[in-house]
Amino acid sequence: MTDSPADLRSAFRSGRVTPTAGLAPGFAQTNLIAVPQDWAYDVLLFTQRNPKPCPVLDVGDVGSRETMLAPGADITTDLPLYRVWKDGELADETADVSGLWRDDLVAFHIGCSFTFEHPVAAAGVPLRHVEQGSNVPMFVTNRECRPAGRMSGPMVVSMRPVPEHQVALAAAISARMPAVHGGPVHIGDPAELGIADVAAPDFGDPVNFEPGDVPMFWACGVTPQAAVMASRLPFAITHAPGYMLITDTPDSEYVLEVPDAR
Repeated sequence: MTDSPADLRSAFRSGRVTPTAGLAPGFAQTNLIAVPQDWAYDVLLFTQRNPKPCPVLDVGDVGSRETMLAPGADITTDLPLYRVWKDGELADETADVSGLWRDDLVAFHIGCSFTFEHPVAAAGVPLRHVEQGSNVPMFVTNRECRPAGRMSGPMVVSMRPVPEHQVALAAAISARMPAVHGGPVHIGDPAELGIADVAAPDFGDPVNFEPGDVPMFWACGVTPQAAVMASRLPFAITHAPGYMLITDTPDSEYVLEVPDAR
């Protein structure tokens, strides 16, 4: 029996630490970035100008630890792993940030590609990182995001090897879910994104290709963390890449209906 989102959040609160790919299939997952209120407009503008890597699903009130996406959840304890940033540098990685939370923080919940993995897998497309029990590989690219106020930085992408005959299917399914990054931003040669070695991700784990697999790259919600580093934010709390908030929101809520052609 599959654990419910609430059961998984409770397990994370109690100390379980694991990447969340493949967990609670059928429910949306989100990236987290929380910043001081005086930086919140810059972050909001950055996400608005870069909706592909940064599709916002919810923004919390100042100081709030709650989100409408998971009523009753505490976003300072209910993710499996967090990162704490000071002056753009990674200061800590921890399973609980409740003692570091501040009353001036504003939390942004950004769509995650783990959400479209369930319908992609249901269509028969293999997910190599799930098969191999690893975190999805993520890479910083040579594509700069559109700057916003004090926020700037490169796009980050997640990569999944997909059998060549299923590339179009994976692209079509994910394209119907723009709120969780939508279709891929690149298919094929990683060098076109400035990626020198797909076996050496910047975040996450390497994944083994099977014969005939083609690398597919989707915009990734770790992009704000690259912007935190590039923009040297004085303080921020984020999820650790691949360790997401599992929400109570069905992934079906983010699927665009295809108009009837008749």
